[in-house]
Amino acid sequence: MHKIEALEARIDTLETRVAHQDRTIEDLNSTITDQWKQIETLSRQVRRLDEQLQDVRAGGGSPGEQEPPPHY
Repeated sequence: MHKIEALEARIDTLETRVAHQDRTIEDLNSTITDQWKQIETLSRQVRRLDEQLQDVRAGGGSPGEQEPPPHY
């Protein structure tokens, strides 16, 4: 009987470890999904900023070369 109890204890330990690993995998997956959404948002913002920069460059030079306001 002692062997059976030892095997049951080992199985319980393994089941506990698997449960913790499953939870860790779910947490990591959630984190990766959230980060991917943030990366997509930031990528869209960079594309928009790049387009705006190209528009400024195409419209007559860099923003620093614009005429100064009338009060200068």
